Amino acid sequence: MIDTLAPVLALLTAALLAFGLWRLLGTRRAEREAERLQDRIWRISESEDRYRALVAATTEIIVQRDARGRITYANEDFARLLGREPIALIGSQDDLEILDRNAVEVGPDGVRRMEAQVRTSDGRARWFAFVEMPVAHGDATHWLRAGRDVTARVEAIRSRDAALERAEAASVAKSRFLATVSHEMRTPLNGILGMADLVLGTELNPEQRTYVEAVRTSGQALLGLIDGVLDFSRIEAGRLDLAAEPFDLPALSEGVVELLAPRAQDKGIEIALDVAEDFPAAVLGDADRVRQILINLAGNAIKFTERGGVGVSLHFARSGTGGEVVLAVADTGPGIPEERLPILFEEFEQGDGSASRSHEGTGLGLAITRRLVTRMGGRIEAESRVGRGSTFRVLLPLAAVAGVEGGGRAPLPSLSPRRCLIVADSPFQAPYLARSLSRAGAATVIVDSLGSGLDALSGAAFDAVLADRALGDAAVRQIADAARACGVRTSLVLLSPFDRRGFGAPGAAGFDGYLIKPVRPRSLFERLLASTSPVEAASAPPAAATRVGPGLRILLAEDNPINALLATRALERLGATVIHAVDGLEALARLETDGPFDLALIDVRMPRLDGHETARRIRAAEAGGAPRLHLVALTANAGRDDEVAARTAGFDGFLAKPLNLKLLPALLERRSARAA
Repeated sequence: MIDTLAPVLALLTAALLAFGLWRLLGTRRAEREAERLQDRIWRISESEDRYRALVAATTEIIVQRDARGRITYANEDFARLLGREPIALIGSQDDLEILDRNAVEVGPDGVRRMEAQVRTSDGRARWFAFVEMPVAHGDATHWLRAGRDVTARVEAIRSRDAALERAEAASVAKSRFLATVSHEMRTPLNGILGMADLVLGTELNPEQRTYVEAVRTSGQALLGLIDGVLDFSRIEAGRLDLAAEPFDLPALSEGVVELLAPRAQDKGIEIALDVAEDFPAAVLGDADRVRQILINLAGNAIKFTERGGVGVSLHFARSGTGGEVVLAVADTGPGIPEERLPILFEEFEQGDGSASRSHEGTGLGLAITRRLVTRMGGRIEAESRVGRGSTFRVLLPLAAVAGVEGGGRAPLPSLSPRRCLIVADSPFQAPYLARSLSRAGAATVIVDSLGSGLDALSGAAFDAVLADRALGDAAVRQIADAARACGVRTSLVLLSPFDRRGFGAPGAAGFDGYLIKPVRPRSLFERLLASTSPVEAASAPPAAATRVGPGLRILLAEDNPINALLATRALERLGATVIHAVDGLEALARLETDGPFDLALIDVRMPRLDGHETARRIRAAEAGGAPRLHLVALTANAGRDDEVAARTAGFDGFLAKPLNLKLLPALLERRSARAA
């Protein structure tokens, strides 16, 4: 029996041992699994704590709602805004009162962002930046909204925008005020300057002429002051728009130099222009602003120079893909103290800052010039030595226009191997002429006195002689006689327009012809290449016709009686018949009863019906097939915007006040040619 039970007991014991071992192993496995699960739970808890800390650090209010809008979670800050406890909000649909909000932005991930102004429980209005996102909650989707207070930022932005609006409104108001003041000041100035011109055209004794010229000079100075203040104000207000159009800078500079020449010659000084041979035929930029820069600099140089002259030069500095224009204005004036150069371009500063300075002005010219140059992306430099003159250099990034350079300007004629003698005590005109001649292949000698000129003629053979009348009548006549005796083929005298009236016929003085200063290189070459046959008839300027508008009927719409009288008398002197209307409505009536007219001059600012509306009505009436009337706007507001507005209204031309009476003959000549 015992033998039978022994194996069974052994098996049972083994089974028990195996079961115990299995149980032990299972327990240990369970313990390890439990330990692993606890570790995972701890990590999740730690991650959630970090997440909650991150959310708490980046947001202030948190609320979660179910699909029906019921609150399932709210933090204390959200509850505080509503004046409630967080637990009391669970299950409710309470929300903040929205007073204002920006547009809602929805991202590709479904997250919505917006800024809203809400009213809190204490009655305050606060701005919050909200983020709303969907979160899975079992089988349902809840919406979690988090927000942070951005009241300070929004109020700062709104305060800045309000300040900007106020500043813009103030700028517009200032511009309107300046335009009005400009118009009101230019209107009497138009009468002063225009009437002075009319009086100067009558028989006056020397004393009377002196007084009237003083009135005109004072009026022109006041006009320049007004223009300077207006330009400075426009730049200050940021109302300066720049054009980007191709233009011929050498031609523009030539026009400016010739415009300023009478002012320089009145003072007994010269002004001349030199353009580099390789200068582009056209550059891209704002021609009007470049002209203004040049007029400011050259006009300033003339103003402060008492002896010698002013020289304007143009160069083009090429770089890799572009280049820049180098415009220099040099003078032989008194110079500027070195300590004043750094502040020279500040507002209301001048080279001479002492109370005893001899030149008037606001000191705005250079300040305006610097701002224009800076606005165009360029820079301006000044160098000067007391007693040795000054040089102002402007560098502008104006690109050469492709396809025009090299083909738009005719090549210089060849003057090789001619030899030319220039007799002139001239700091700029003579060297510039010599430079032009050298570029054309001519050998040139410059001397500055009668004696040096006679010595040069006796010591060498020359093909041409140029003598400046500024040396004196007797001196240039001796030079002409010596040139003829030495067999010089061409002898020319350099005259200013004022000299031309008093010098008489160049042939009578022994010259083959004359050139008017400032001399254009093209005119010089043409004269040197011309035949040496008598050219006296060709060299004498044709007499200007005093009556260029006979038979023309002109409608003048002008409400100011002085300006109307001025324009009427000036036009009648040119032979035109003038019909005057005091406003736009009367002008329209005159067109019906007294027409047709060849030309209409219409003031922009008039009572009852202004000039723009008058022009629009005239153009509308012409749409039915009536002949088109040439309309010219008269305005004291002479800015680019004003000209654009006038042309948009239907005007064909634009004349600024004070009215330049010298522009009227050319205007009437064009209308006479059209009528013929």
